[in-house]
Order: sequence, then structure tokens, then C-alpha cells
Amino acid sequence: MRRAIAAIIAALVAISSAGAASAQQPRQEIRQACTADMRALCSGIMPGGGRVKQCMIEHFNQLSDGCKSALKQAQASKP
Repeated sequence: MRRAIAAIIAALVAISSAGAASAQQPRQEIRQACTADMRALCSGIMPGGGRVKQCMIEHFNQLSDGCKSALKQAQASKP
């Protein structure tokens, strides 16, 4: 469980700080896979200051398999 949470944190940080060209593909895949989860689980959260990321981390067990998979793939593909 802690490893999965660490992976989601690392993937979200990598995507938010990666260069535009290298981050486009994973960022798009995460957006497609996780938008519904974000809306369902974190719709009342105001973006900014890491609040949405924190909400997603807190609800990690409720994320869809597709979202978890996209986050794990992004983590695995980062240099």
C-alpha cells in the first residue's frame, strides 16, 4: 500500500515538473484515465497548492484500475 502511494506521488510530481515535450504522452494518458476519478472523488477541491494531488492520494484505494495503471506507467517511464 505504501509503495502504491509512493508511486502515485512520484508520478504526479514527475508529470507536474517534467519538460513539456517529454511529459506530453504520460500526462495525456493520466488525464484520460484519471479525469473521471478526479471529478468523482475530488470535485469539491479547489486546484492549486497540491490540493487535488493530495485528494487523489487520500483516495488512492478508490481510484479506478485504469487511473492506477496510467500513474504506474508514467512512474515506470520517467528517466
